[in-house]
Amino acid sequence: MTSLRLAPSLLAALLACAYLPQGHAALFEDDEARRAILELRQRVDVLNQSSQRSAEDSAQLRRALIDLQSQIEGLRAEVATLRGQNEQLVREAAELQRRHKDMAQGVDERLRQFEPVKVAVDGQEFQADPAEKRDFEAALARFREGKFAEAQTLFASFLKQYAGSGYQHSVRFWLGNAQYATRDYKEAIQNFRALLAAAPQHARAPEAALSIANCQIELKETRGARKTLEDLVRTYPQSEAAVAAKERLSRLK
Repeated sequence: MTSLRLAPSLLAALLACAYLPQGHAALFEDDEARRAILELRQRVDVLNQSSQRSAEDSAQLRRALIDLQSQIEGLRAEVATLRGQNEQLVREAAELQRRHKDMAQGVDERLRQFEPVKVAVDGQEFQADPAEKRDFEAALARFREGKFAEAQTLFASFLKQYAGSGYQHSVRFWLGNAQYATRDYKEAIQNFRALLAAAPQHARAPEAALSIANCQIELKETRGARKTLEDLVRTYPQSEAAVAAKERLSRLK
């Protein structure tokens, strides 16, 4: 309980009354004494009420502070939750961007599989479909592996599938060589002659003419082989094939 503090003037008056001689105390009438006591009680009541209000105000303030602290903690928790959600959204957005990039790259790669590419074969440059390039290289790989029968089949299929291809003349050259390797000399001669007729200035033309002569020699067509070699020397005098043709001519005599 809060102790009562009396006003100094009131306290002094009470003390004075307590120690006055009886003769002097008689000077105070009963009404005045009652009024003094009532006034004292009123002041005490006022002090008590004021103290009570202060205690209530303090308690109310403490409750308000506790509520405010609770709200602050709630807001902190909400901010932490929102921050976590935001980080999750950022990660998901990054993942979506990565997937979109991978998908775009995949689409580009698939499209490039169908886009013509620039190739250079036997001194010629032209545009070819990726599948066309792949099939030519596969057939040539079989030839270089010594699998001449497989190479022959692949080159023949190429001519049927890609009519008018920029590879056509080179394919005929290698098809003829595969046929020569499998001793199919007559078919080889036809393909070599087709190359010479269609592209006499082709880089493989001198070799094709020499190969025709070799096939004729294998077929015992000596007269035809001699004429082919003479035409080769006359038509392509600066070629390496012409040097080989002269050497063969010397042996055919």
